[in-house]
Amino acid sequence: MIINTLLFTLYKLQFLLLSKFFEMVKTLMYFVIGTLISFFLRRFTGEQADFWVELYVASAFGIGWGLAYFVDHPEWSLPKKMGISLIGIVFLVAVGLLCFDFETAVPSIIKFSTVFVAYYMIASFRESKSLRY
Repeated sequence: MIINTLLFTLYKLQFLLLSKFFEMVKTLMYFVIGTLISFFLRRFTGEQADFWVELYVASAFGIGWGLAYFVDHPEWSLPKKMGISLIGIVFLVAVGLLCFDFETAVPSIIKFSTVFVAYYMIASFRESKSLRY
């Protein structure tokens, strides 16, 4: 009896860890796909800028989309979601100010915020208010 209970508990733990792992993989996938799409659209349709600046601004799009997907849990409170979003913004500002100038860091914050809000605006049209479920 104890062995069955232990095995069942280990099975549930394994399932929980695997589901969290796949959730992180999907979040990283949204980040990479968002970054690549933004980078190539910016590279081929806009004026040519420095490669690293374009990659930084494109990664702001990817980070925004990935973080929006990551915090898209209906059971999470709004302050928790906004706190994680703030961490993303602080990260972007820190990298932008360390590697580039202020004029490069600010548009990336605007792009991040726009993507984050757009994700939730699109999700608001669904009955579940989530794009995840």
